[in-house]
Amino acid sequence: MSPTGTVLRRLLVGLALVTAFWWLSWHRVGGPTARGWLFFGLWLGYILVVDGLCLWRTGTSPSSRGWRAWLVLFIVSAPAWWLFEFFNRYLGNWEYLGVATYGRLDHAFFSTLSFTTVVPAVFTTAELLASFGLPATLTRWPAVPATAPRLTAWIALGWLLLGGVIAAPQWFFPATWLAVFFILDPINHLSGRPAVAARVARGDWRLVALLGAAALVCGFFWELWNLYSWPKWIYHVPYVGFLKVFEMPLLGYLGYIPFGLELYALYHFLLGLINDRGWPLALDRLA
Repeated sequence: MSPTGTVLRRLLVGLALVTAFWWLSWHRVGGPTARGWLFFGLWLGYILVVDGLCLWRTGTSPSSRGWRAWLVLFIVSAPAWWLFEFFNRYLGNWEYLGVATYGRLDHAFFSTLSFTTVVPAVFTTAELLASFGLPATLTRWPAVPATAPRLTAWIALGWLLLGGVIAAPQWFFPATWLAVFFILDPINHLSGRPAVAARVARGDWRLVALLGAAALVCGFFWELWNLYSWPKWIYHVPYVGFLKVFEMPLLGYLGYIPFGLELYALYHFLLGLINDRGWPLALDRLA
């Protein structure tokens, strides 16, 4: 199939999935087992649409560079988000409604299936945003030298923030979206893996901007498509639970920005544990 044909096929399949699963989700069609597939199907459609747009604009995309590397994005995504579900045991910042009808195994399966879409959605969105170019000034922002003492201090700060999240979640809940990054990104840099620290050390903040913007874009669609879905999630966020946009308090959207950085750090950390070479991302090769 020609490149144009591949792009069209990807876009059409993606749009069909988004349209069908969005309609099914908001109309709450089917029983619990049928609805358990809807989040995955909807977000797979989104990923295929954005992937197709990347291929159209740049001639390459995450899925076109090899199915193994693309599949890895989905595999890493599930444990990455389960980590935040663990934190939420202490936070209680979000709650899932409509899951009481699922058995323990069904709930674990459909939750994990849904969580597999988080990383590929954010990284593919970041790659698409990169295709539009970024202001040159982002490569000339203040440099933050990645010295060993500074990196060690960041790791220590991350652990302190994480301890606060567990010990005093009513005060430290915003640190959930910073702690993992401060712990893992310096470790990645010290281990020779791709890291945000390496880029900001030379005054290049493009990766920060791309990951933050991509997570914010995905956050908008997560919250939009959640609005009339069932099962769905709601929030219990101390002090800032006002001015909601969909179910999310307006100020809560700020958490999506560092969340994109945490996903990047988690991806390279988890992959580094099982494969020294890792599976590079297009984002790692920003010129």
